[in-house]
Amino acid sequence: MTGVGTTSEQVTVRVFGGPTALIEYGGLRFLTDPTFDDPGDYPLGNGRALTKTAPASAAPADLGRIDAVLLSHDQHPDNLDRSGRALLADVPLTLTTPGGADRLGGTARGLAPWDSVDLDRPDAGAVTVTGVPARHGPEGCEPVVGEVVGFVLTGDALPTVYVSGDNASLDLVGRIAERFGPVDTAVLFAGAARTAALDGALLTLDSAQAAEAARILGARRVVPAHFDSWAHFTEGRGELVDAFSAAGLGDRVQLS
Repeated sequence: MTGVGTTSEQVTVRVFGGPTALIEYGGLRFLTDPTFDDPGDYPLGNGRALTKTAPASAAPADLGRIDAVLLSHDQHPDNLDRSGRALLADVPLTLTTPGGADRLGGTARGLAPWDSVDLDRPDAGAVTVTGVPARHGPEGCEPVVGEVVGFVLTGDALPTVYVSGDNASLDLVGRIAERFGPVDTAVLFAGAARTAALDGALLTLDSAQAAEAARILGARRVVPAHFDSWAHFTEGRGELVDAFSAAGLGDRVQLS
């Protein structure tokens, strides 16, 4: 999948490995969770580290204009690394958690769940970006992993796009579907991430949950992200294909 374009009539999504995807929508270009550092071990503190196993399929210089970064959270190097932090300095706007915006400063703006911001489109009108709830693990995980946010993109005569961020809760997906469903395109962070920090509990959706999220959202198309390039992901491409096929949704997932 990495680096291959996935296009519908009005939304183009290109995934570059890990959580990093370029979404072209309403004449604007959004980049999710920028991670471009080389493979290697990246410290988390307390003697822990995450291991990156594969490089991104593009470099920041290859991306062209970025109008806004959609950053699910800034605390972990698999969602924002050194190269990603450098890129933020050249981007007009970074939307992230309120705490993340305080830490990052600059052009970062915090979105609490259900808060929104309107961004002017090049021709006319606006794209509305709404922050939506996400939980990076089981209930009560926040003191360990911190706050996370997802995003929904909407606009007049535009399809609805959902970007999950690092979310492990189908209950929250249901709440988002109640407000915004059905969605046209769901960019779902999957991979069944697990670490010792939470005793191996799921930190992101596993493949079966990703398929269930697609059903809940009524998504016409699903673009999985953040299921490769890091050692703490326990499910990959094969499990995603199998899970969506088993759910009768194989024609909705786009991994090629």
